Amino acid sequence: MASAAEQLAANLNLGAFAKATELKRRIWFTLGMLVIYRLGTYIPIPGIDPNILQDIFSQQASGILGMFDMFAGGAFGRMTIFALNIMPYISAAIIMQLLTAVSPHLAQLKKEGEMGRKKINQYTRYGTVLLASVQAYGLAVGLEGMRGSMGSSAVLEPGFFFRMTTVITLTCGTIFLMWLGEQITARGVGNGISLIIFSGIVANLPSSLAGTLELGRTGALSTPFIILLFIMVVSVVAFVVFMERAQRRIVIQYPKRQMGNRMFGGESSHLPLKINVSGVIPLIFASSLLLMPMTVAGFSAGQGPGWLTTVTAFLGRGQPLFLGIYVGLIVFFCFFYTAIVFNPADTADNLKKYGGFVPGIRPGKNTAEYLDYVLTRLTTVGAIYLSAVALLPEILISQYAVPFFFGGTSLLIVVTVTMDTMAQIQSHLLAHQYEGLIKKSRLRGRR
Repeated sequence: MASAAEQLAANLNLGAFAKATELKRRIWFTLGMLVIYRLGTYIPIPGIDPNILQDIFSQQASGILGMFDMFAGGAFGRMTIFALNIMPYISAAIIMQLLTAVSPHLAQLKKEGEMGRKKINQYTRYGTVLLASVQAYGLAVGLEGMRGSMGSSAVLEPGFFFRMTTVITLTCGTIFLMWLGEQITARGVGNGISLIIFSGIVANLPSSLAGTLELGRTGALSTPFIILLFIMVVSVVAFVVFMERAQRRIVIQYPKRQMGNRMFGGESSHLPLKINVSGVIPLIFASSLLLMPMTVAGFSAGQGPGWLTTVTAFLGRGQPLFLGIYVGLIVFFCFFYTAIVFNPADTADNLKKYGGFVPGIRPGKNTAEYLDYVLTRLTTVGAIYLSAVALLPEILISQYAVPFFFGGTSLLIVVTVTMDTMAQIQSHLLAHQYEGLIKKSRLRGRR
């Protein structure tokens, strides 16, 4: 079966793609939904002066606002209906996963299969609405307090009406993006939420490249440094691809069984464990948790208590506290998410149930302990790898003022989402070719 799959994968070509009608429909649907998302990033919320807003944002683009705008695909800098992007949904998903690990009721729902999963998703949607409303209100209050270089407010008519319209607009925008992501996942290709973040990051690539080249033209950055920067980006891409594909294969042996006069089993297989089991989830979770409190603190700095100014200073990009919290969140979510998606005890029980065992390890508890030992070491390496990739652009931006956001976290998201999407496209093509072979064999059988 493995050799047949490899042979089919080697024979994938444009001809096979042209005949895969279902796959083409899914791709066009995905592209259409992403176009709708990009159009929404240019529809401004009511009551904002775009010129003053642009002036304010240009003063803080290299800080927290610029980082948040990178994930929002420019929607935050333009203060559009999708300014909050999908981050409230991600934050709600984090909270639900944390509660699932500590709440017996939610843990029981998770074990109930499809019905339990739907119930948890419903709770996540409710949490998204609540978080989006709170964040939108905080953003509206922050906008009222922001002033341009000439002292003018970005809000035309501050007050209760502006705050309510902003809350309703931004909350509805987040809910629409949540629905859009679910539709892409169900009827398109790839994970919808990841693709929305992916498209936002890629949309900022041309402006980031132009900004870097402009610094080279004006002499702010030397030509050798820019060349070194691009070489580093290519190297990081290759490193990310290598680490994302790396895995530890644990040999699984199945005993021989005699049924009548025939002997079955006796073959060996392997259990693949990726170095980065959690994928890009820790980076997205860490960024979403870190950005919103820092953004609120940045809005309130100078308008509220003095301690907020101190917090904003210590949480600035490139500051030790910012980097320490960022790495700590990444490491925590690496181990947390890995513990959720892979349970060594359940895996060991399933192997024992079907007669499989790891050579040299007793089935049951010993196998679970061995899998947990291997997984902990792999997760440690994966956490170090993710932290190193995430810190790279932070150091460049803080030390050299490089407006090149396509690196580190954003680069890892883009590469990982691209690999996952291409894997899904390949699986659809393989399924289409298998269906074609089955149909041909049936036709020959009828003859």
